[in-house]
Amino acid sequence: MKNRTAQAKPLFINSENMGIATDLYQLTMAAGYFACKQNHTSTFELFVRKLPQNRSYLVAAGLEQAIYYLTNLSFPDTYVQYLQQLPLFKNVSGDFFTYLRKFRFQGDLFAVPEGTTFFANEPILRVTAPAIEAQIIETYLLSMICYQTLITSKASRVVHSAQGKEVIDFGTRRAHSPQAGVLAARASYIGGCVGTSNVLTAYELGIPAIGTIAHSWIMGYENEFKSFEDFQKVFPENTTLLIDTYDSIKGAQLAATIGKKLKGVRLDSGNISLLSKKVRRILDSAGLQQVKITASGDLNEYKISELLRKRAPIDSFGVGTEMVTSKDSPALNGVYKLVEQEVDGRLIPKMKCSEDKVSYPSKKQVYRFFDKSRRFKKDIVGLTDEVHDAEALLLPIIRSGKLLYPIPTVQKAQKFARENISHLPGEFKRLDCGTSYPVLFSKSLREIKERLNRNLTV
Repeated sequence: MKNRTAQAKPLFINSENMGIATDLYQLTMAAGYFACKQNHTSTFELFVRKLPQNRSYLVAAGLEQAIYYLTNLSFPDTYVQYLQQLPLFKNVSGDFFTYLRKFRFQGDLFAVPEGTTFFANEPILRVTAPAIEAQIIETYLLSMICYQTLITSKASRVVHSAQGKEVIDFGTRRAHSPQAGVLAARASYIGGCVGTSNVLTAYELGIPAIGTIAHSWIMGYENEFKSFEDFQKVFPENTTLLIDTYDSIKGAQLAATIGKKLKGVRLDSGNISLLSKKVRRILDSAGLQQVKITASGDLNEYKISELLRKRAPIDSFGVGTEMVTSKDSPALNGVYKLVEQEVDGRLIPKMKCSEDKVSYPSKKQVYRFFDKSRRFKKDIVGLTDEVHDAEALLLPIIRSGKLLYPIPTVQKAQKFARENISHLPGEFKRLDCGTSYPVLFSKSLREIKERLNRNLTV
């Protein structure tokens, strides 16, 4: 075992160790494929079996990170040596480890663009590559795509519930790790947030960094007004004060004495609907109609919807825990399944038949149909060579290991997501939607499945 000291390098996934940032069984299968000469060209598809609870759609995200992974994946000698000394690999030929040292992804990738609205059982990513390459990448792709898709989808619901009011990602402190906080900030932005409290994400992606102050700033002063006054002096152009450390009404009255230089106040606790109305009256009576009220504190799409139903005069919402953890439904049951292999020039469809986990075989495309108003009408999952008067969602991203796709900025991904969701019929955007969007399987695909199923069960 590697000797670690207090000065050891922190544990983070980086471009050097991505190869072993995977489940062990991906590597044991890779060694098995190599030893048994079963490295046939194989096609895997990534899809979600079932939508999370209370969801009627999902928004794809994480493709940019998946592309970086596939185009930079390797196994430096340090990590190959580690694998070689594992007891599990003691009988594996040295040729396999030589293969790993030269490893590069040389396959094809098709995927839906980030921001694409999709539904259960629709492939959003398709990999065709030698079996070893296609197998090794499963864990990373599932983790990256499913997490960001989960958060982007949650964020889109929160943003929709805000009815045009701004939503800000405040979730980094509640994310499951600092790295998760960075990815959640990115995903939330694609989902429609106007900015993030996460400075690293803001810096790297060129999105607005937004923040105010914590209760500790106010508590560090003997006098609440003095804490407000000092903060305004340091940040005269953008003063938003947190007013509920002690008494929200008194805090609002003190904040109002700052005058025209005050830009905003934030409420983080209590009966926000009632308090926001009282605070609005205090600000307006002081001639501060321009001052914005931000609400935060364990908000989600349901609470925001209820606040606006009660006509709470809130201008923006800071959302954290509920969004960056998708707290009400914190996991996405994405799967990555073998659907086809090429053996001696023959394409052999593959499918899983176990109860409740049946999959459709063969390479697939998702065909989206629109009505005359360009609203989504239905989707058909079919074979890649089918012809439909519809939009094909899966695009060529990587061919033979080479990137073909011009990666859009996160700003363009957000715009694409917004446009996609605008074409979704209103009933599917309701928080309590109980209707399933029509996803059909083509006749050709169903015939292949039925024929294969008969052959497998004989």
